[in-house]
Amino acid sequence: MNLPATMTAVEIREAGGPDVLTPTTRPVPVPGSGEILIKIHAAGVNRPDALQRAGQYAPPPDASDLPGLEAAGEVAAVGPNTHKWKVGDRVTALLPGGGYAEYAVTHQDHALPVPAGMDMVQAAALCETFFTVWTNVFLRGGLKAGETFLVHGGSSGIGTTAIQLASARGARVFTTAGSEEKCAACRELGAELAINYREADFVKSVKEATDGRGVDLILDMVGGDYIARNIKALAPDGRLVMIAFLSGPVAEINFAHVMAKRLTITGSTLRPQSVDAKAAIADDLTREVWPLLEAGRIAPVMDQSFALEDAAKAHEHMEASAHIGKIVLNVVRSDAGSI
Repeated sequence: MNLPATMTAVEIREAGGPDVLTPTTRPVPVPGSGEILIKIHAAGVNRPDALQRAGQYAPPPDASDLPGLEAAGEVAAVGPNTHKWKVGDRVTALLPGGGYAEYAVTHQDHALPVPAGMDMVQAAALCETFFTVWTNVFLRGGLKAGETFLVHGGSSGIGTTAIQLASARGARVFTTAGSEEKCAACRELGAELAINYREADFVKSVKEATDGRGVDLILDMVGGDYIARNIKALAPDGRLVMIAFLSGPVAEINFAHVMAKRLTITGSTLRPQSVDAKAAIADDLTREVWPLLEAGRIAPVMDQSFALEDAAKAHEHMEASAHIGKIVLNVVRSDAGSI
């Protein structure tokens, strides 16, 4: 594949609102040892991108300063000691950064094949959410068939993924969302109970749905006053997994309740984890999740796509919180598919 010297990308001009996302020209990155260069067809848009844009989530020292943590495309080049992929392979990948561009590099073990029958726009919406949900719900949270599971923000990319995977693996799924339209979408995906948090108390609702016992696992990206309420909503030996803090990371809680119910409170972030840790998650996804995608039992829920140069509009749309599912940037519009 003949590679250009430069590419179009979207950079963060300075910390600020969506308007600081600026089209620019950058050198095409060169893959290092064990890395692949991806010619990007489409890239996912995620909350961490907005945090990075606002100056609240710095990329790792060795990562691109460009936003974008997931993309789908074709392998354009391989670095030394790279054996897993060849030029022309169709991949979807977790990126250390750099997805808002025509090309990006990632470790060979952080890429997976585009599922059969899936276009590049859909494939670009897989990795950030599926890596996050798998590691936090099933590895860290230990969700098992027959258990009860509450995920907040059920209409988000994380939420729609968590609902589908937990339901497919035999859990009873509850969720919260901010409108009846969003709640209806969550129920269609497999949620037994979808609670409009603007109209009902989720603690009371899940207690009623579980005959007063509470839920076994909660996945929360809200934080703030939800943390103490989550503790009230958990069953004995329940687990709370935190992955973000849209309402802030600070809370006052009564640890007597944690001790009395033998609760586990944990959490994680994905981007700072080691190459090997992310590779292990990719292996799990290949074995446990990709067959469900190939069979059509689960699929990314797609909201809207934008052109790469309209990344600022994509961020505005995401931060308005009106979307259901994933937002994607079309980089190669002629063949990336559409939403």
